[in-house]
Amino acid sequence: MFTDNTIRVCVPLNEETVDSLIKSIRNASSISDLIELRLDGLVRGELEKALDQIDEVLSHARQPVILTLRTKEQGGYREIEQQQRLNAWATLFGTTNTFFDLEYDLVSTLTNEEQQPDWSRVICSHHNFEKVPANLDEIFEQLSFTPARIIKIAVKANDVTDCLDILRLIRRSRTEERETIAIAMGSAGVVTRILGPSQGSFLTYGASEAERGTAPGQVVATDLTSIYRVDQINSDTMITGLVGQPVMHSVSPHMHNTAFNFAGLNGVYLPFEVKDLDGFIRRMVNPETRELEWNLRGLSVTAPHKQAIIKHLDSIDAIAKSVGAVNTVVVENEQLHGYNTDVQGLIEPLIQRIGSLAGSRAAVIGAGGAARAALFGLQNQGVDVTLFARDVYKADPLAVKFNISCSELSTASSFSNYDVVVNTTPLGSLGEKMNETPVVGYQLRGARFVYDLVYNPIETRLLREAREVGCEVLGGLEMLVGQAKMQFKIWTNTDISSDLMYQAGLAALNKNSAFMS
Repeated sequence: MFTDNTIRVCVPLNEETVDSLIKSIRNASSISDLIELRLDGLVRGELEKALDQIDEVLSHARQPVILTLRTKEQGGYREIEQQQRLNAWATLFGTTNTFFDLEYDLVSTLTNEEQQPDWSRVICSHHNFEKVPANLDEIFEQLSFTPARIIKIAVKANDVTDCLDILRLIRRSRTEERETIAIAMGSAGVVTRILGPSQGSFLTYGASEAERGTAPGQVVATDLTSIYRVDQINSDTMITGLVGQPVMHSVSPHMHNTAFNFAGLNGVYLPFEVKDLDGFIRRMVNPETRELEWNLRGLSVTAPHKQAIIKHLDSIDAIAKSVGAVNTVVVENEQLHGYNTDVQGLIEPLIQRIGSLAGSRAAVIGAGGAARAALFGLQNQGVDVTLFARDVYKADPLAVKFNISCSELSTASSFSNYDVVVNTTPLGSLGEKMNETPVVGYQLRGARFVYDLVYNPIETRLLREAREVGCEVLGGLEMLVGQAKMQFKIWTNTDISSDLMYQAGLAALNKNSAFMS
């Protein structure tokens, strides 16, 4: 089997029956370098059937297979008695072209048995589904002392900085010439799944399709290769990414990575799930203090960090200073420089749709970072703006900053006197807020144009109700593309087609919509 440093993507399969497992093996064979069979997912009776027919099951795979049979307490899908587990492995050890993923306790037991597995095909694994343990190096050393060829450590990342311990462990294993799979699970750990192989991890895991992963944070296998291009990442790769919480819903990685690929640039755009912004900047971003040697070039910044990041920057541009929010950071000459591309990204699609905004009236709903960009951009176009918010007390400082009136949203019975109504709140976003809207159709009757900055889903309840009462509408994907195009230019000095980014974002949204339906 494998003897070199090839980048490998393994697709794990978890099915309840042997027949469905065989079908999944056939489907996964075209998108993976290895396949993992989670035999602990088989329901009672089917595991026994699989063991009886294991050679037939494996014959459907065109690549090496990792066999896994975990107890429930170690991440398995159902209870398996110890003796049943040992008996099953005794059968599985007779297979060919397979790896065996065995937990440390089982490896320790087998080293004392008279009949032992082919240790050149054994993966000795350790899992922690709660956190990155403080004794990670001790665990690595403990597993290293076993006769297993490959070590696997999978732990839960609760913040993106937890990835540092995993990436450091991968580098250590490479130095010590110990084949290792190291993964940080969860949304905050996705960085390790994308960068790990280029650092020296034996493989990375990719789900067969959305929501079919066998561990939290697994990226779809085809996205790993076609979007993130994990097989092309190296020490020279320009690193960019999205800083926020949450970020896994974003289509920005699809847009920026498509742009890198189209422009022929060695770059990748990653999702950074950041709770502790101060720690992230200090440990992963600031050239003077960061603990990671990587070619970090730029960051997109989204909620809730657009204002908090300003104190960490060496400079910000005039628009960012006026708005009081930064959505773009570039690392240059050992310094961090901030920009705001939200304003232009928001205003340009609106002008393209309705022409000059001078002398018009606009209602802006919301009081967050996006509202700041909308207020500044609209005022610069000569628009008379009124701010509407659910919490007037919270919104009042924003109204004072831009010298505009602020009204409580609940008291607004009609927006018929406004040319443009802009929603900057997250109401209507995919998830628990998807069926919500800041205002309803009858309130919008008579308004000319409704602009919803929410882009996922493509059509929100607000846009649907606005269209039904005769308003022209515009969704948030155009704004996302506009600000992203400017970011890409700042980082790479390369112009990219708006349509290219739009189609990449739309494809990602449509794929998500197809799954949700």
